[in-house]
Amino acid sequence: MTVCGPPLLVDSHCHLTDAQFDKDRSEVLLRAGQAGVGKILTIASDRGDAERVAKLLDGGGETAGAAGTRPQLWGTAGVHPHEAEAAAEGDLDAIRELARSHPRIVAVGETGLDFFYDHSPRSLQESLFRDHLAMAEALDLPIVVHSRNADDLTARILQEWGSRVRGVLHCFTGGAELLEVALEVGWMVSFTGIITFKKYDAQTLVRSLPRERLMVETDAPYLAPVPHRGRRNEPSYVARVAESLATIRGEDLEEVQGYTSENAVRFFDLTP
Repeated sequence: MTVCGPPLLVDSHCHLTDAQFDKDRSEVLLRAGQAGVGKILTIASDRGDAERVAKLLDGGGETAGAAGTRPQLWGTAGVHPHEAEAAAEGDLDAIRELARSHPRIVAVGETGLDFFYDHSPRSLQESLFRDHLAMAEALDLPIVVHSRNADDLTARILQEWGSRVRGVLHCFTGGAELLEVALEVGWMVSFTGIITFKKYDAQTLVRSLPRERLMVETDAPYLAPVPHRGRRNEPSYVARVAESLATIRGEDLEEVQGYTSENAVRFFDLTP
């Protein structure tokens, strides 16, 4: 599907440096442009990945963002909670320097807590999460946060930091209590293709959110939306997330495309 004219979509969270895109990354970006995706934020998972993000941005960050062309690219630098135990001495310093100096790295993360898989000790995840929050505050950058099966601790940390850091809870699958805390401290919330799944049962939460706090994302290559579920996800599919969001909220699709994109541009400062 080719979308002509505004509003152009923003995929506010994907992983373009993932090896699953190594063979056809350029084609993936062209398909995103053809689907009306004008801007993409590609997310880092550890120091090495942040360096790959920077390299990708250096080679493709200035592309024109219009339908039928490659979208404009921005990125982040941070250590995912899955990778917390593998982080080495000096990694955070290197990530801080990238976030400070690279003009198209516009946020810290992703960071946070994952108590579902527990790939890293919980105490280490929490410590690294707090380090990232301090980094975001010092650099005056937004922070991208992953939280899975960790609502209570995530909410407590958000309450401690208050509005000192502006953040987004990406791929939100938490409960009403965490959502309430996020809204109280002024954070954003982003949804993925999970909201297109038949078993998704949090429509009431989705409808309750103020539109100025909402963004859409793919988290590609993971979590492909229906009807692509089970296959590799890619940024062009963010259109399906926006469609599902519009259906759940009973809003016009173009209206949803407009305000979610405006929110992402404003929050991450996705300007040339």
